[in-house]
Amino acid sequence: MLVDNGVKADSRVQKAARSAARAGWDVILFGVSPSPRIQTFRLGGAQVRLIPKPAHLEPRRHDLRHPLLRRPLAYRSQQIARYRVQSVKAFRADLAFRRAATRAARAGHPGPGAGGSAPRLLLPRLFARGLSAWVRLRARETARLQKVRGPLTAPVDRATTALWSLLLGKRAWRRLMPNLWDYELAFAAHIDAFEPDLIHAHDFRMLGVGARAAVRGRARGRTVRLVWDAHEFVPGLPPVHGRWLPGHIAWEREHAGFADAVITVSPPLAELLRRDHGLRETPAVVLNAPVMEPGADEIAEAPPAPELRTLCGIGPDTPLLVYAGGISAVRGVDTVIEALPALPGVHLALVSVTPRKMKAVNGTRKAAAAAGVADRVHFLPYVPHWQVPGFLATADAAVSPLRHLANHELALSNKFFEYAQARLPLLVSDIRTMAELVRETGQGEVFRAGDPADFARAAKEVLADPGRYRKAYGRPGLLDGWTWEAQAEVIDALYSRLLPDRPGPPPR
Repeated sequence: MLVDNGVKADSRVQKAARSAARAGWDVILFGVSPSPRIQTFRLGGAQVRLIPKPAHLEPRRHDLRHPLLRRPLAYRSQQIARYRVQSVKAFRADLAFRRAATRAARAGHPGPGAGGSAPRLLLPRLFARGLSAWVRLRARETARLQKVRGPLTAPVDRATTALWSLLLGKRAWRRLMPNLWDYELAFAAHIDAFEPDLIHAHDFRMLGVGARAAVRGRARGRTVRLVWDAHEFVPGLPPVHGRWLPGHIAWEREHAGFADAVITVSPPLAELLRRDHGLRETPAVVLNAPVMEPGADEIAEAPPAPELRTLCGIGPDTPLLVYAGGISAVRGVDTVIEALPALPGVHLALVSVTPRKMKAVNGTRKAAAAAGVADRVHFLPYVPHWQVPGFLATADAAVSPLRHLANHELALSNKFFEYAQARLPLLVSDIRTMAELVRETGQGEVFRAGDPADFARAAKEVLADPGRYRKAYGRPGLLDGWTWEAQAEVIDALYSRLLPDRPGPPPR
């Protein structure tokens, strides 16, 4: 298995590795090391090896060229500009020291004069002043250049992006996103040494790495099967800069054809992938469902989950909404905060708040204070993924306030299934796939994304009769299919179809 992160924060990847090993497959999971050294650990029966990934191709080509045409006075890079500014400051500081040392020596203090008499320093000081003004000017020009260059959306950038896309088609990523090669160069030797029979590539970046490894193995006469696990719809992702989307789309299109099978996270995304890549068969759907039977090592590693209401400091009769997941503008948590003044006495628990996202968390704290509801908003720490449903179960309802984005419209997220296994009534925004499912099952209410008033309306309906919505979970087989154990059977069957001659799994 291949993934482009450090594994520990990716519950889908962890679950896939553990369940495959439990089914009898010999699993090694390669991820990206957060340090310059290889790191190893185990997830149940699966080995994990985190590989350092240098980013030598990360600088974009135009950042390495002289900015003569756009800003002729700018330095080649911000690093050079910072060096020049600091060196001029050091030069002027040294001249000031020499002048002060001479004055101090004349006043009888110990130390030589350091050659700092006023006549001798006049010309150097004038030169330093002029040089300082010149360097500051060029540094400002460099900052303006970077501001223009960074988004890669200026007319010349759009023109060159379109030109490379036209000339090279699905090979255009080589010009638009050459840093994708960094992944292959970091992982290739490690994958080849393992000589895999099957490569499970998680998401779009590792699709290319896995495809190239499979091709190398096939060229050496081995049968190597490739499974692409598409977590996202790449054209629907928010772009980092003007070349990010066309570069990654080209990368995905070049390598999708090498996959022997594709799996993904929802039926609508499966149809999109089949259509966009001309796949021979519709991808299998493996939902982001929670683990209901954690391994013995998982149970031993983590202490029992604390009690949700105790952490919030509230009793069983206080209305409590819960949100689990990251906080960002597109997640829509601000909609819930803005609605709380219209929901007197209702508390909100925000679970899985991590230090890496403290900027967003602090923004949410300020928003809660501005709305006068800071005493009703509780920020709670990370809980291991297998403990989440039980941890959330004492809330009155769960919220998923995602904003409208192409990927969100296709999503059936981790939190959706965690909320369901906790048997919580749901408040979901009207993003297409999730809203359709909630309306079909009757497990909650749908509100307009980004509309606090409509959220408050839906919340009042749910809190008035939560039992009505909990009844939906009594439908035979509904929750049984929304477990990772059920999804693991889909993966195991797919592996077995691709490698029918492998030895059977050992006895459990």
